[in-house]
Amino acid sequence: MQALLSPGSLVTIAGAVLTVIGTIAYATDIPNLSLPTIFYGIPILLGGLALKSSELPPPKRLTPASRFKQLRDLPESESLRKLLADVDRWRYGQKAHLESSLEVLKLWDEDAPPQLLSVEELDCDGRYGLRLRFRCEGVPLDRWQARADRLGRFFGPGLSADIKPERRDEFSLALVPEPSPS
Repeated sequence: MQALLSPGSLVTIAGAVLTVIGTIAYATDIPNLSLPTIFYGIPILLGGLALKSSELPPPKRLTPASRFKQLRDLPESESLRKLLADVDRWRYGQKAHLESSLEVLKLWDEDAPPQLLSVEELDCDGRYGLRLRFRCEGVPLDRWQARADRLGRFFGPGLSADIKPERRDEFSLALVPEPSPS
């Protein structure tokens, strides 16, 4: 259902509907309806198809949006809240989510970029955290682990990154708040 409601799908459907209406109007000799619908329908249909060809869906969200609302709205959760909003939307013309961030962190492979598979929100003793599950693709796991310290600092102040291998070519990156000094 999510793929049907993507912006690219909606534009494609709108263009197809206008094109069909215009074609039927042309065949039944209704020039007032056929001319504008065909002239608008075909370009909209082609634009929608172009969007669909470069579409990158949001990753699977493992936690319902309403579950950690209080934690997410805390001021210290702002950087993770922005990160979640960034990855939780449709992308067009990109190979992977967080493309520019991973390029800066030197965790990018142009031919086989890491793919973000899912996002999970975490409750870390009353503080907000995120777990991102990636498929390694062309960037080996040891390169991710070598940059774990920088990953935490990159995504926000007071965050630490915990990288754990899961399956053969997948791992999870947990961005959690650093424990407060007692």
